[in-house]
Amino acid sequence: MANFIADIWDTLAISSLMVAVTVTIHFLGLAALMYMIRKRPPLADPQARHFSLRFLAILFVVFGLFAVHTLEIWLYAVVYHFGLHAFHDFETALYFSTVTFVSLGYGDVILPRDWRLVGAIEAANGVILLGWSTAFLITVIGRLRALEHEWLDHKAE
Repeated sequence: MANFIADIWDTLAISSLMVAVTVTIHFLGLAALMYMIRKRPPLADPQARHFSLRFLAILFVVFGLFAVHTLEIWLYAVVYHFGLHAFHDFETALYFSTVTFVSLGYGDVILPRDWRLVGAIEAANGVILLGWSTAFLITVIGRLRALEHEWLDHKAE
């Protein structure tokens, strides 16, 4: 029983640390994306050609979100392979991390019994971070649409 409790605490400590690190990375990534979008003066300029700028801004955000998620997935893979020694090669760790993070979970690759809870918590973490990214993207698109309405109202004057 004592061994089980020690193992659970190790698993929870690793999982909690990974959640804290990935949430922090995610927050900083979203903050950086927002900062870069706000620093683009043409986006707020009523005289600017708004369609191409809006299109590029949305692409920038989507690729930025993809980069943030990629970093988070790779971080889990590094922990699985180099920290927990759960997989014999990094490619398998990366594959497992990717299908777990997005909650696809094929089940063709599984973690050793001692670390299964880490995988389950990665899946929960991934769902939350993907949802956060979706909300962020919708907010950015909504704000760009609001600017479009301001441009149209400004042109009508």
